[in-house]
This record gives sequence, structure tokens and C-alpha cells, in this order.
Amino acid sequence: MTTTEHSQRTPGAEQETSQLLRVQNFCVSTDGFGAGEGQTLERPFGHANPADLAGWAGATASWPNRTDPGGSRGLDDYFTRDFTHNIGAEIMGRNKFGPQRGPWEDHDWTGWWGDTPPFHTPVFVLTHHPRPSFMLADTTFHFLDATPAEALRRAKDAAEGKDVRLGGGVATVRQFLEADLVDTIHVAVAPVALGRGERLWSAPEDLLDRFHLETVPSPSGVTHLLFWRR
Repeated sequence: MTTTEHSQRTPGAEQETSQLLRVQNFCVSTDGFGAGEGQTLERPFGHANPADLAGWAGATASWPNRTDPGGSRGLDDYFTRDFTHNIGAEIMGRNKFGPQRGPWEDHDWTGWWGDTPPFHTPVFVLTHHPRPSFMLADTTFHFLDATPAEALRRAKDAAEGKDVRLGGGVATVRQFLEADLVDTIHVAVAPVALGRGERLWSAPEDLLDRFHLETVPSPSGVTHLLFWRR
């Protein structure tokens, strides 16, 4: 690179290009569903049992909600620990934030996670019905009616040089994939079929036009799929 080329870079350009949009620990069934049918307040994953999809993470030593000593080490634990590594913000869809649809009837609902959400970063919730931002512990929730590209710009600014996690749900991940904004993907395929619900893909090979793929089986029975850009 010449001195002239370097001087024409805008401030922060190197930082922006180094920030990745990452899908992490996204759990699906063997038939490609990331959530079941019929989400309600009592059943965030619809007819699917969340333990069937994500129980591998809850069994690890690094599971953040663990209240007793123990838990597995090894491959699954590595991915559980990696969930927060170099993440400065998260983007999620409204369905991940809660079961409500349409205009907010009130602002009492503050997510599924109680008073201490597990994110510890700014979180940008995509919705056609924005509401005021609020903070719980060290997580601030912002509500955006924005395109994927606009939401990613906001999240990268808030992440202060770190990567951005794309948290889901299924429709949101598919939306960002269609916009060609995702850099890396980790999907954990649980050894269970759901039959119906929200489907991420027909097969992992659907993404091979844009991504490399490595398949890593775990002793727990989960298969970890790692995608990175071609």
C-alpha cells in the first residue's frame, strides 16, 4: 500500500473491516429446525423441548447458569466459553426477545432472562414497533425498526471494535444471510428431530456457495458445524 492510499482511509476503517458478524452456538434439530411450532410465554421454543436442543451447553463446566460444581470439559465446553469471547454487541429478532406480536401493549415485558440477562453488552432488538431503550444489570436493550445493514452498523458502533453476535431467532439469521452480512457461523445440531417449526435450512449444504464448512462431532452426541466465508 502506498502512502497516498493509506492517507485516504477514513478514521476507523481498519476497525470496521476487522469486526465480524458471528452466529454462535445456534442450536438446530437434525431436520434443520431452530425452534418448534407455537411459541408462547410458557414455551419460548414452541412444542420443542429446549433441553433437547441446547442441553449440551447446559451440561458443560462453563455454562453461566451453573449453580453446582462439575460439568463436562472438552469440545462442548470450548464452544460454551467462546460465546462471549470478543463480543461487543448482539442483534436479535423480536421473537427471541419475547412472544408478543404487534404494537407493545405495555413496557413491563423485559425479556425471558430476568434481572440479569446473559449478554453483558448492548443488544439491538429488531422490531417494527420500537420502544424506549432500557438497561438490566450490564445489558442495554435497544429497539430498532431497521434493515439488517442499518442494524449491523448500529451494533458495530456500539461494540467499540469487538465483534457482533447475531443471536437469532431463525427468521433473523435467515434475513442476515440473505443480505450476505454474516461472516462466521457455529451451529450445533442436536440428535433430535422436530418435524415442524422454524427451519434454518433444508441442509447445511445450502450455504456452501458462500461458506466453507467443517463438521466436528462431539462425544455428547451433538455435531458442531463451523462455517467461514469463502
